[in-house]
Amino acid sequence: MKRTAVVTAGTAGIGLETALGLAAAGFSVTIVGRDAGRGEGAVGRINATEPAHPARFLSADLAALDEVRALADRITSEHAASGEPLTVLVNNVGAMFADRRDLSGVEASFVVNHLSPYLLTELLLPTLTAGAPSRIVNVTTGAVVAAKRVFDAVEPPGGYYGFHWYGRAKLANLAYTLDLAARLGGTGVSVFAADPGGAATEMTNGTMADPKIVSPALRLLWPLVRRKFERSTSGPASTAARSSITAATDDALTGRTGIVIGAETRPVAAPRGATDPRVAEAVRRLSERYAPLAAN
Repeated sequence: MKRTAVVTAGTAGIGLETALGLAAAGFSVTIVGRDAGRGEGAVGRINATEPAHPARFLSADLAALDEVRALADRITSEHAASGEPLTVLVNNVGAMFADRRDLSGVEASFVVNHLSPYLLTELLLPTLTAGAPSRIVNVTTGAVVAAKRVFDAVEPPGGYYGFHWYGRAKLANLAYTLDLAARLGGTGVSVFAADPGGAATEMTNGTMADPKIVSPALRLLWPLVRRKFERSTSGPASTAARSSITAATDDALTGRTGIVIGAETRPVAAPRGATDPRVAEAVRRLSERYAPLAAN
């Protein structure tokens, strides 16, 4: 039976490299993104490798939760009509912002990095369960260690700094990922987090030098960590995609769940904050409030 995969933010960078890896592994790959031109180019690049199944592109702005719902509806309907299972969902979407901004009244980092993948995953769970054994892969980041673990509200206390708010939203998503793995035990749906490590992408290039991105405390330490950071973000996206590809395809992970796959493509320990049940519960409440499964 054909194995199918959906990769969000799959038109460039780590997402495209992940899609290329899945296509090479025999998956029929759907990539999701905002820009139709970039989507066409990405599909052309994948299909030029002569995969077993041609790739395709679906347009959706994953920063808009209404478009996430429409995307989930389309994928669900198509799989129901074709009878083909949805085998893998890779939530690769992510964004870091220099300035605080709202998306439909909610802070943008939290929307893009957590609420959007949370909502798409929850809406596709019936399809993923029907296609079991299947896998969900949520892309995480080392930035979670710099995040405030306070989730009484969407926004943390204190001033806005893009790196820290990005890390906090990704921490929320990682806590959700591990919580979801426990919730889906016995269903045949495995849930993994994939840490790509550092890579030179559109999001990382030049951002950490922006004083709006990092807090004053981290800026004081910047001369000490700059070289290490620049080395860690200088690798190609193809290398950074290996953790996602491994999480999606490695036979050694069959029957396992709730694991973080590190940049070296091996299981690593999850950060403490992501395993705190109080964090998971608080994130669950925020998610249900700001991204209800039924549209208002």
